[in-house]
Amino acid sequence: MPRYGTLGDYRFSDTEEAANDIRGSNIYGPKDQKLGEVDDAIFDEATGAIVYVVVDTGGWLSSNLFIVPPEEVRPSLQHESDFLVDLTKEQIERLPPYDGKDLTSEEKWADYERRYRSKWALGPVMHREGTDRNITPTTKQQLDANSGAIETSSDDTGELDARSAVEPLHPEVSMGVSANTPAYRWTTFEDALRRRREDVLQTSIDNAKRADRETMSEGERTDRRKAG
Repeated sequence: MPRYGTLGDYRFSDTEEAANDIRGSNIYGPKDQKLGEVDDAIFDEATGAIVYVVVDTGGWLSSNLFIVPPEEVRPSLQHESDFLVDLTKEQIERLPPYDGKDLTSEEKWADYERRYRSKWALGPVMHREGTDRNITPTTKQQLDANSGAIETSSDDTGELDARSAVEPLHPEVSMGVSANTPAYRWTTFEDALRRRREDVLQTSIDNAKRADRETMSEGERTDRRKAG
Protein backbone atom coordinates (compact mmCIF):
# COMPACT_ATOMS: atom_id res chain seq x y z
CA MET A 1 0.00 0.00 0.00
CA PRO A 2 1.41 3.44 -0.91
CA ARG A 3 2.43 5.65 1.98
CA TYR A 4 0.91 9.12 2.01
CA GLY A 5 2.23 12.34 3.48
CA THR A 6 1.01 15.93 3.77
CA LEU A 7 2.66 19.30 3.30
CA GLY A 8 1.52 20.46 6.72
CA ASP A 9 3.40 23.62 7.73
CA TYR A 10 6.07 23.20 5.06
CA ARG A 11 6.76 26.34 3.05
CA PHE A 12 8.64 26.48 -0.26
CA SER A 13 11.81 28.56 0.00
CA ASP A 14 12.08 29.14 -3.75
CA THR A 15 10.22 32.34 -4.70
CA GLU A 16 8.57 30.92 -7.84
CA GLU A 17 7.54 27.71 -6.11
CA ALA A 18 6.06 29.70 -3.23
CA ALA A 19 4.14 31.92 -5.66
CA ASN A 20 2.53 28.89 -7.29
CA ASP A 21 1.54 27.20 -4.00
CA ILE A 22 -2.19 26.46 -4.35
CA ARG A 23 -2.77 26.51 -0.59
CA GLY A 24 -5.03 29.42 0.24
CA SER A 25 -6.86 29.25 -3.11
CA ASN A 26 -10.64 29.27 -2.82
CA ILE A 27 -12.71 26.24 -3.76
CA TYR A 28 -16.19 26.77 -5.24
CA GLY A 29 -19.05 24.37 -5.85
CA PRO A 30 -22.11 24.46 -8.12
CA LYS A 31 -23.86 27.81 -8.56
CA ASP A 32 -20.71 29.61 -7.44
CA GLN A 33 -21.13 28.42 -3.85
CA LYS A 34 -17.91 28.94 -1.91
CA LEU A 35 -16.94 25.73 -0.09
CA GLY A 36 -13.67 26.79 1.51
CA GLU A 37 -10.01 27.08 0.63
CA VAL A 38 -7.16 24.69 -0.08
CA ASP A 39 -5.50 23.92 3.25
CA ASP A 40 -3.14 21.07 2.40
CA ALA A 41 -2.27 18.36 -0.09
CA ILE A 42 -1.99 14.62 0.55
CA PHE A 43 0.69 13.10 -1.67
CA ASP A 44 2.30 9.78 -2.47
CA GLU A 45 5.58 9.72 -0.57
CA ALA A 46 7.26 7.65 -3.29
CA THR A 47 6.42 9.93 -6.22
CA GLY A 48 5.19 13.26 -4.84
CA ALA A 49 1.98 12.94 -6.86
CA ILE A 50 -1.06 14.58 -5.27
CA VAL A 51 -3.71 12.03 -4.28
CA TYR A 52 -6.12 14.34 -2.41
CA VAL A 53 -6.60 18.06 -1.84
CA VAL A 54 -7.57 19.03 1.71
CA VAL A 55 -10.15 21.81 1.89
CA ASP A 56 -10.76 23.95 4.99
CA THR A 57 -14.44 24.94 5.07
CA GLY A 58 -13.95 27.74 7.57
CA GLY A 59 -16.41 26.22 10.00
CA TRP A 60 -19.64 25.43 8.14
CA LEU A 61 -18.76 21.69 8.19
CA SER A 62 -18.72 20.00 11.62
CA SER A 63 -15.38 18.29 10.91
CA ASN A 64 -14.12 21.53 9.28
CA LEU A 65 -12.04 19.69 6.64
CA PHE A 66 -12.87 17.50 3.66
CA ILE A 67 -10.79 15.98 0.87
CA VAL A 68 -11.21 15.82 -2.91
CA PRO A 69 -9.34 13.69 -5.48
CA PRO A 70 -7.28 15.90 -7.84
CA GLU A 71 -9.15 14.71 -10.95
CA GLU A 72 -12.31 16.31 -9.51
CA VAL A 73 -10.68 19.72 -9.07
CA ARG A 74 -10.49 22.13 -11.99
CA PRO A 75 -10.01 25.86 -12.61
CA SER A 76 -12.88 28.18 -11.82
CA LEU A 77 -14.33 30.02 -14.81
CA GLN A 78 -15.42 32.94 -12.64
CA HIS A 79 -12.61 33.39 -10.12
CA GLU A 80 -9.02 33.95 -11.17
CA SER A 81 -6.51 31.69 -9.40
CA ASP A 82 -9.28 29.64 -7.75
CA PHE A 83 -10.77 26.18 -8.31
CA LEU A 84 -14.09 24.36 -8.33
CA VAL A 85 -15.51 20.93 -7.64
CA ASP A 86 -18.88 19.39 -8.50
CA LEU A 87 -19.95 19.00 -4.88
CA THR A 88 -22.59 20.87 -2.89
CA LYS A 89 -22.39 21.44 0.85
CA GLU A 90 -25.11 18.84 1.33
CA GLN A 91 -23.10 16.25 -0.58
CA ILE A 92 -19.92 17.05 1.36
CA GLU A 93 -21.76 16.64 4.66
CA ARG A 94 -22.53 13.06 3.68
CA LEU A 95 -18.85 12.20 3.18
CA PRO A 96 -17.08 10.52 6.13
CA PRO A 97 -15.30 13.10 8.34
CA TYR A 98 -11.64 13.58 7.44
CA ASP A 99 -9.04 13.27 10.20
CA GLY A 100 -5.41 13.71 9.16
CA LYS A 101 -4.29 11.49 12.05
CA ASP A 102 -5.71 8.49 10.16
CA LEU A 103 -2.81 8.85 7.70
CA THR A 104 -0.42 7.56 10.37
CA SER A 105 -2.14 4.17 10.36
CA GLU A 106 -2.38 2.14 7.15
CA GLU A 107 -5.32 0.21 8.57
CA LYS A 108 -7.27 3.32 9.59
CA TRP A 109 -6.55 5.08 6.31
CA ALA A 110 -7.54 2.05 4.24
CA ASP A 111 -10.83 1.92 6.16
CA TYR A 112 -11.40 5.65 5.65
CA GLU A 113 -10.70 5.45 1.91
CA ARG A 114 -13.08 2.51 1.59
CA ARG A 115 -15.88 4.48 3.25
CA TYR A 116 -14.99 7.64 1.33
CA ARG A 117 -14.94 5.95 -2.09
CA SER A 118 -18.22 4.17 -1.37
CA LYS A 119 -19.89 7.58 -1.17
CA TRP A 120 -18.61 8.45 -4.64
CA ALA A 121 -19.80 5.12 -6.03
CA LEU A 122 -23.12 4.82 -4.24
CA GLY A 123 -23.83 8.16 -2.62
CA PRO A 124 -24.17 11.77 -3.72
CA VAL A 125 -21.40 11.77 -6.33
CA MET A 126 -22.29 10.35 -9.73
CA HIS A 127 -19.74 7.67 -10.53
CA ARG A 128 -19.75 4.67 -12.85
CA GLU A 129 -19.07 1.87 -10.38
CA GLY A 130 -16.46 -0.55 -11.62
CA THR A 131 -14.75 2.10 -13.77
CA ASP A 132 -12.59 5.15 -13.16
CA ARG A 133 -15.07 7.43 -14.97
CA ASN A 134 -17.27 10.08 -13.43
CA ILE A 135 -20.25 11.77 -15.04
CA THR A 136 -18.86 15.27 -15.36
CA PRO A 137 -20.53 18.23 -17.13
CA THR A 138 -19.01 19.36 -20.38
CA THR A 139 -17.41 22.78 -20.81
CA LYS A 140 -20.45 23.91 -22.86
CA GLN A 141 -22.79 22.88 -20.05
CA GLN A 142 -20.66 24.80 -17.59
CA LEU A 143 -20.75 27.94 -19.71
CA ASP A 144 -24.48 27.66 -20.38
CA ALA A 145 -25.08 27.42 -16.64
CA ASN A 146 -22.93 30.50 -15.91
CA SER A 147 -20.95 28.39 -13.49
CA GLY A 148 -17.91 26.16 -13.49
CA ALA A 149 -20.04 23.24 -12.30
CA ILE A 150 -23.62 22.05 -12.61
CA GLU A 151 -25.69 20.74 -9.75
CA THR A 152 -27.30 17.65 -11.21
CA SER A 153 -30.39 16.23 -9.56
CA SER A 154 -31.18 12.55 -9.35
CA ASP A 155 -33.83 13.08 -12.06
CA ASP A 156 -31.08 14.10 -14.48
CA THR A 157 -28.84 11.15 -13.71
CA GLY A 158 -30.61 8.76 -16.04
CA GLU A 159 -30.35 11.15 -18.95
CA LEU A 160 -26.64 11.67 -18.35
CA ASP A 161 -26.02 7.98 -17.83
CA ALA A 162 -27.54 7.21 -21.20
CA ARG A 163 -24.82 9.22 -22.88
CA SER A 164 -21.22 8.22 -23.20
CA ALA A 165 -19.29 8.91 -20.01
CA VAL A 166 -17.16 12.02 -19.87
CA GLU A 167 -13.65 11.60 -18.56
CA PRO A 168 -12.89 13.48 -15.31
CA LEU A 169 -11.57 16.95 -16.07
CA HIS A 170 -8.10 17.39 -14.66
CA PRO A 171 -6.95 21.01 -14.27
CA GLU A 172 -4.17 20.65 -16.78
CA VAL A 173 -6.50 19.47 -19.54
CA SER A 174 -9.69 21.38 -18.77
CA MET A 175 -8.08 24.74 -19.54
CA GLY A 176 -4.97 25.92 -21.33
CA VAL A 177 -1.90 25.63 -19.13
CA SER A 178 -0.52 29.13 -19.54
CA ALA A 179 1.18 31.39 -17.01
CA ASN A 180 -0.98 33.02 -14.32
CA THR A 181 -3.86 30.54 -14.67
CA PRO A 182 -5.03 28.08 -11.98
CA ALA A 183 -4.09 25.19 -14.27
CA TYR A 184 -0.54 26.50 -14.56
CA ARG A 185 -0.33 26.99 -10.79
CA TRP A 186 -1.60 23.45 -10.20
CA THR A 187 0.94 21.93 -12.58
CA THR A 188 3.91 23.88 -11.22
CA PHE A 189 2.78 23.25 -7.63
CA GLU A 190 2.69 19.49 -8.16
CA ASP A 191 6.04 19.60 -9.97
CA ALA A 192 7.54 21.47 -7.01
CA LEU A 193 6.04 18.93 -4.61
CA ARG A 194 7.60 16.10 -6.58
CA ARG A 195 11.01 17.79 -6.41
CA ARG A 196 10.76 18.75 -2.74
CA ARG A 197 9.01 15.69 -1.35
CA GLU A 198 12.11 14.50 0.51
CA ASP A 199 12.46 17.93 2.15
CA VAL A 200 8.76 17.87 3.04
CA LEU A 201 9.03 14.42 4.60
CA GLN A 202 12.18 15.37 6.53
CA THR A 203 10.45 18.48 7.86
CA SER A 204 7.55 16.31 9.06
CA ILE A 205 9.99 13.95 10.81
CA ASP A 206 11.84 16.85 12.44
CA ASN A 207 8.57 18.41 13.64
CA ALA A 208 7.42 15.08 15.11
CA LYS A 209 10.73 14.64 16.94
CA ARG A 210 10.54 18.20 18.26
CA ALA A 211 7.02 17.61 19.51
CA ASP A 212 8.15 14.42 21.26
CA ARG A 213 11.02 16.24 22.95
CA GLU A 214 8.71 19.01 24.11
CA THR A 215 6.24 16.48 25.49
CA MET A 216 8.99 14.58 27.24
CA SER A 217 10.42 17.74 28.77
CA GLU A 218 7.02 18.71 30.09
CA GLY A 219 6.61 15.24 31.60
CA GLU A 220 9.99 15.47 33.30
CA ARG A 221 9.10 18.86 34.75
CA THR A 222 5.84 17.40 36.06
CA ASP A 223 7.74 14.52 37.71
CA ARG A 224 10.15 16.91 39.37
CA ARG A 225 7.30 19.02 40.69
CA LYS A 226 5.64 15.93 42.14
CA ALA A 227 8.90 14.79 43.72
CA GLY A 228 9.38 18.22 45.32
